[in-house]
Amino acid sequence: MRFVYMGLIFLVTAMVLLFKVQNLTSVTISLFSMSLTLPVSLLIFGVYILGMLTGSALWSLLRGFLRGAKGKTA
Repeated sequence: MRFVYMGLIFLVTAMVLLFKVQNLTSVTISLFSMSLTLPVSLLIFGVYILGMLTGSALWSLLRGFLRGAKGKTA
């Protein structure tokens, strides 16, 4: 089973590296008067990380609201 996990890790790593190599085109993003130029793959990775952080924060907030509505304290 260890070799299956190692194979899956290798496969996912290879796919991420292939994605990185194939998406070296630079894009410019802007917000208000600020702008930033970076590779597409880095932008997608950053958006993914921000999505994980905001999604987990929202889930935690909703869970707290539900506990408060039920009258239970942590």
